[in-house]
Amino acid sequence: MNILLKSGQVYVKGRFQKGDILLSDGIITAFSSSLSDRECDAVYDLNNCHLFPGFADVHVHLREPGFSYKETIKTGTMAAARGGFTAVCAMPNTDPVIDSPETLAVLQELINGSALVRVVPYAAITKGEKGTELAELESVAGSVAGFSDDGRGVQSAEIMKAAMLRAKKLGKLIAAHCEDEGLLGGSAVHDGAYAKSLGVKGISSESEWAQVKRDIELVRETGCRYHVCHVSTKESVELIRRAKAEGLPVSCETAPHYLLLSDSELKDSGSFKMNPPIRTEEDRTALIEGIKDGTIDVIATDHAPHSSEEKGRGILGSLMGVVGLETAFPALYTGLVRKGVIPLSRLIELMSTNPRLIFGLGGGKLETGEKADLTVFDLGRKYAVDPERFLTKGRATPFAGMEVWGESVLTVCGGKIVWRNLS
Repeated sequence: MNILLKSGQVYVKGRFQKGDILLSDGIITAFSSSLSDRECDAVYDLNNCHLFPGFADVHVHLREPGFSYKETIKTGTMAAARGGFTAVCAMPNTDPVIDSPETLAVLQELINGSALVRVVPYAAITKGEKGTELAELESVAGSVAGFSDDGRGVQSAEIMKAAMLRAKKLGKLIAAHCEDEGLLGGSAVHDGAYAKSLGVKGISSESEWAQVKRDIELVRETGCRYHVCHVSTKESVELIRRAKAEGLPVSCETAPHYLLLSDSELKDSGSFKMNPPIRTEEDRTALIEGIKDGTIDVIATDHAPHSSEEKGRGILGSLMGVVGLETAFPALYTGLVRKGVIPLSRLIELMSTNPRLIFGLGGGKLETGEKADLTVFDLGRKYAVDPERFLTKGRATPFAGMEVWGESVLTVCGGKIVWRNLS
C-alpha cells in the first residue's frame, strides 16, 4: 500500500523542510519537495502541519493486568497514539507485578492482542516490588526496557547494589523511583506553603534527593547504567549534573507537570496529586535549567490513570497519579516552546530522540528505508484541554481547561495509521 503525505513541515536532521513523504508498505521510500500521487492508495494533504518522528514515553502505567477498570492496554495505547507517541515503556506495578517469565508472558499476550503502538515492558527490580528479594532479572532481561520498582523506592542499599551488578552484567539499566520512606514526612503534597495552609505535613525534597545521592554512589561502585525517574527537586538536578560531569552512566527524566507548575498553583483536587508532588517555583526553575543545559535527558509523562472515584476525594484523600499522554506535547509546546524557553528541536530531542537512544527502542527516524514511525501536529490549532474528550480511561489532569496550541492530526506506527484527525 502506498500512502503519500503531502505538504508537511518535516523534521529532518534537526530542522524542518517542507515536502512530501511517500510510505510504501509501511516503509519511508521517498522524501522530496514534491512527489507524484500517481499509483498512491491514499493521499493526505498535511497543509503545512509539522511532521515529527514518533514520540517515545519511557514511563507509563497501562494498568493491565489487574487494574483494567483504571486503564487497559487498548485505551492506554489509543491515548498514546493520539498524543503522538509510537512507543511506550510500561511500568511493572500491575497485579501481579511483572517480576518473572510467567507474569511477563501474561502482559505480553495482552500487548500482542490489543496495543496500537509499540509497548516495551519493564520488569521489577524486586519480587512483588516489596524491596526484600531480587526478582528473576536474568530470565526476563531479553524482553524488557529495564528494571524498575516504580511506585516505591528500593529502601535497601545492599539490594540496590546487587540489582545494579546484575543489571550491568545483563546490559540493562535500572530506572529508579527515588523515595526514602524514612524521610517522607507527609503523604500528599510538597513540604511547602500549600502544605502549611492545609495544616498537614508535607513530602520532603530530601526523600527524593537523598536516594538519588545514594544511588549515584552505587553507580560509581558498579558502573551500572542508571536512570532517575520523574525528577522533581533542584537538589536532584544538581546531583545528576555533577554525576554526568564525572562521566558516570546516569540519565534522568522529568514530567510536564513539574516543568509547568509549582505548588503555588495547587488546588484541592485529585488532579493535582502525584508522586513525587509538584514542588516549589525554585525547583521548577532548576528543572527548566536542567532541560536547557542537557542535565535532564527525557520528558516522560508518568501517565497514571485512576477511576473518577479514586481521584475525586480532594488532594489529601485521592490516590497519587495523573494522566498525561494526550496533553504532554501541546502543554509543553505551549508552555516552553511558544514562550521561547526552549526551541522546538530540543523538545523533539527530549520526547523522541533521547528516550529511544537511552532505552534502545529504535525507530522514530524520518529517513528513507526506515519503518514509518511518525506523528503530525497542527501547531496553529488552539483549544482548551477537555478531559471528557480523552481516549484514556483516566480524567485527572492538572492541565484541564488550559488553553494550548498544537493538536495531533495523524500518527503512524510501524507503517500503520493508528490515529487520524485530518480535517
